[in-house]
Amino acid sequence: MNVALGSGALTLAFASSVLGVVTLGWGLAKDRRDLLVLGRTYAWLTFAGAVGAFAVMERALITRDFTVAYVAQVGSSRTPALYNFAAIWSSLEGSILLWALVLSLYLVIIATKFRKRLDDAMVGWALLTMFAVAVFFFGLMARPVFGIEGPANPFASFDPPAGFDGPGPNPLLQNHPLVAFHPPILYLGYVGFTVPFAFAIGALVTGRLGEGWLVETRRWTLFAWGFLTVGILLGAWWAYDVLGWGGYWGWDPVENASLLPWLTGTAYLHSVMVQERRGMLRVWNLSLVCATFALTILGTFITRSGVLGSVHAFSESAIGPALLTFFGLVVAVTVGLIGWRGDRLRSPGRIDSPISREGAFLANNFVFAAFAFVILLGTVFPLLLEAANDEQISVGAPYFQRMSMPIGLTLLFLMAVAPVLPWRKTTGVTLRHRLEWPAWIGAAALVFSVLVGARGLAPLLAFGLGGFAAGSALRTVVLASRRQGWRGFVGRTNGGMIVHLGIIMIGVAIAASTSFVRQGEFTLEPGESAVLAGHTITYDGFTETDYAERINSSLQLTVDGDSVEPAIDQFRASGRIVADPATRTTLTEDIQVAVIALPDAETNAATVRATVQPLIVWLWLGGLVVAIGTVLSAFPGKRRRGTEAVSAPVGETVEPPESMIDDVEPEGVPAG
Repeated sequence: MNVALGSGALTLAFASSVLGVVTLGWGLAKDRRDLLVLGRTYAWLTFAGAVGAFAVMERALITRDFTVAYVAQVGSSRTPALYNFAAIWSSLEGSILLWALVLSLYLVIIATKFRKRLDDAMVGWALLTMFAVAVFFFGLMARPVFGIEGPANPFASFDPPAGFDGPGPNPLLQNHPLVAFHPPILYLGYVGFTVPFAFAIGALVTGRLGEGWLVETRRWTLFAWGFLTVGILLGAWWAYDVLGWGGYWGWDPVENASLLPWLTGTAYLHSVMVQERRGMLRVWNLSLVCATFALTILGTFITRSGVLGSVHAFSESAIGPALLTFFGLVVAVTVGLIGWRGDRLRSPGRIDSPISREGAFLANNFVFAAFAFVILLGTVFPLLLEAANDEQISVGAPYFQRMSMPIGLTLLFLMAVAPVLPWRKTTGVTLRHRLEWPAWIGAAALVFSVLVGARGLAPLLAFGLGGFAAGSALRTVVLASRRQGWRGFVGRTNGGMIVHLGIIMIGVAIAASTSFVRQGEFTLEPGESAVLAGHTITYDGFTETDYAERINSSLQLTVDGDSVEPAIDQFRASGRIVADPATRTTLTEDIQVAVIALPDAETNAATVRATVQPLIVWLWLGGLVVAIGTVLSAFPGKRRRGTEAVSAPVGETVEPPESMIDDVEPEGVPAG
């Protein structure tokens, strides 16, 4: 029954998406307002079908209905409830179902948000674009029709033999509760970029290329970026807690795939302010928002096609060619539309001085674009080489670390200087005055780092520039709070400064933890101790516990007097062994201990790996600050200026008066 119900729900969602494209397309072509309004109904039907399919799959997992092939693949009667619920996105078909569900949620929210303006051509084209994306993803899950079946049908049937019990999810997806949070939050970010992309397509098709469409999608872009940021950090936290190698980012291809749209999305959030203020960078902003969406599709291809080896990626499947074709189609359509509208995308404004907010935005975007290119090249180059020469190579972490270090330091410098720059131009005296206190804070941070034992050019530059950038952000927030009270923490500028503080915390934590990590392996008998970086690790004993799905073998250790229990889990269904390290966290450093070898039968000696890393906790605290700043940035600040309506044509763009763009302490999202 679940096969029939789920297939029916997906058929409803797919058919509604197709009807949405046809109805809106016909309504736009014939200028039929009634058909444009009707599109909202199809959005709700698509959402209902997606929710129904998701609910049926969860029901099948909970009841262990192994007649559903997907449940037979990832379900098991031995899987605990939390991981059984999260198993829906633990493999290819379920992850596509989650993507489609999130997309349909955004679709119905946009249709409801703009319900009074559904007859607007731009809104109509935006909805049509979202429906078209939905057609693709629901088409991937299509049930067999005339012998044709989607490559990711989650409701394929299976005839289980008597007594059949599935293997359960991948063991790596059964030993940490973040499996229930990281993928959905990451998808809210990934799929959320469909909204600004859809409005960009609407602006290009209708020729309404002024600044209005940016205003309509500003918060959607911001929240998509915020969800993606939090999702990436949760993934890093998850890797740190479960993989047992003492790290949180290994430059894995799938990790890089999530970083790429984050980089271009961050660049877009900054450069879009130049267009809003000065009417500049129209082609660049359209290119950025379209590239960000295209990179989410490319990331999906890398993750789900199996073309690159990764601890995250799913096995090779037939979905790869479909995703790559869709990616190519997105790129071709957007490049074609931008080329078609080239004459109307000329910017009325210009940069008056490189030492200005506009100049900082351009530098910021150049650095982010260079960073994205470096990551993209290192990620896809093995694919290109294999396709050209049938030769397999891998690009390792040293390449990414060597290339990203100078880029990261440059971004910290821009984060320090850019917030104090006014629009248009500034003077050396003004710049020197505004940078005085941030520079002193940066110098103090550098001196403090040396006093506590930090050495090395790169980390010392990171700490000094981090203090410099933090001082600049704090200066902006303090001045705004003096003028506006509690509203000094709200708005794009002030909330953006909170985001900057979080990013600085993350950057400093990365510099400290990667530059001063200390690691050692020790073989200890009961009662023996080892010392690493001044910390004493004592082996006290060993226990083994049987669970329904696994055997847990844990060591009892004492680290500086505190008890910790690193373990390994052997899962019964697959026989796979997964590390379960133990971490002692303080504000200054983490000590993580992982089991390398269980006690020897003769000597009772066990082997452990201990890793000491400074400031790790500031990585996660920085992510929390970024999330708070993102929410604060979404609320309107005290001063706001009007921008043309979403439907205003390009010819109606008006340059704001100089008094509004050359304030002593400018409002607007800071660069960097």
